[in-house]
Amino acid sequence: MSPSASRVALSTPQEYHLTLDGHAWKVQHTGAILSFEDEQRLLGIATGRPPYGIVLWPAAIALAHDLAARAGALRGLRILELGAGTGLPGIVAASFGALVVQTDVNEKALELCRLNGAANGLPDIEYRLADWTTWSDTASYDVILGADVLYAERLHPDLRRIFETNLAANGRVLISDPFRSASIRLLEALESNGWTISLSKWSVGEEVAPRPIGVFELTPR
Repeated sequence: MSPSASRVALSTPQEYHLTLDGHAWKVQHTGAILSFEDEQRLLGIATGRPPYGIVLWPAAIALAHDLAARAGALRGLRILELGAGTGLPGIVAASFGALVVQTDVNEKALELCRLNGAANGLPDIEYRLADWTTWSDTASYDVILGADVLYAERLHPDLRRIFETNLAANGRVLISDPFRSASIRLLEALESNGWTISLSKWSVGEEVAPRPIGVFELTPR
């Protein structure tokens, strides 16, 4: 898989279209950060940088593809998406019959999630403003999703607590990540503490410089 999108000005609203096996989705965003160079350019903006959540990241595209590959197994599953951003992975899951709750700490990102869900004809997605450091949800979910959410090591204890508290028996966590060092450290720590981790590799971005993305499936033993 090698999805691609044109580079866009961060200040200009854009729409990303994804079509897979006869299904089509679209999400609005403020910029497609597909390559490592795109990411460095965004991080280098000193002022006026848009919230990370309203930018389309390659990990979200890879996770959307991975979920589409699981389409037949999604119907009726209760899914929690952490750091939903533009909402693409959760939108794909909901379109295949999953019961999706999308969460984000940023109000603008959550509103964008809501707009994108409506644009895809999915009125039943639930949206919640939520901070991992003050997490209070005690519900159980069959799947917990996260696209590029492991970058901040200071938040790893909070994410681990959510995984351990909110994952239903026989559930799984799906984390997509561009192989960041901080992410790998958390995944290794989880594995050493009894989690089983499998990996699917995806390639996102321009054909000349695709960005490798891993989708890690985590299940507690």
